Amino acid sequence: MTTYKLKTPISEEEIRKLVIGDTIYISGEIYTARDQAHKRALEYYRKGIKLPVNLENGAIYHCGPLVKKVGGKWEVVSAGPTTSTRMEPIEADFIEIFKVRVVIGKGGMGSKTTEAMKRFGAIYAAFTGGAGALAAKSIKRIKGVEWLDLGMPEAMWILEVEDFGPLTVAIDSHGRNLHENIIKKAQENKSKILDWLGIR
Repeated sequence: MTTYKLKTPISEEEIRKLVIGDTIYISGEIYTARDQAHKRALEYYRKGIKLPVNLENGAIYHCGPLVKKVGGKWEVVSAGPTTSTRMEPIEADFIEIFKVRVVIGKGGMGSKTTEAMKRFGAIYAAFTGGAGALAAKSIKRIKGVEWLDLGMPEAMWILEVEDFGPLTVAIDSHGRNLHENIIKKAQENKSKILDWLGIR
């Protein structure tokens, strides 16, 4: 396991070097995107409407930040990750269409997203749940916000970050999924324990 510092935009070559268990820190711009932002972006694509941001070679963060206005400017109070599995049905399309390189969240993602990351050169990076204040410390400023009509948590916030992390590579671009590996191992151990107890 290795530690890497990445700066957006991030190339496919950089992503292909990473493996599950690696630690990464990201500097540059990242974009928050929860359920509604994903759906709107895909809707725009299908209607031929250009997105207000360029996500290619970028990083998106499954996050609904808590923000406040100070002196007419937005400031982040807390920016912890939201559960990523909610985006599983549409994340693969999002990766293919918008050429996102890093998806950040918590709780892992499934086989459909894993396959898309393998095909198109992307990773899933897990951030510790409940550490929203830690995340906020790495955010230098809010550069802008799109789709605020969706509400503060669902809007797409454009964040300038420095050494955002630590993030653990939980799905790599070679088709390996740390969360699925753990679940598989747990199921194998469960079977062994049940056999040992003689209750199967």
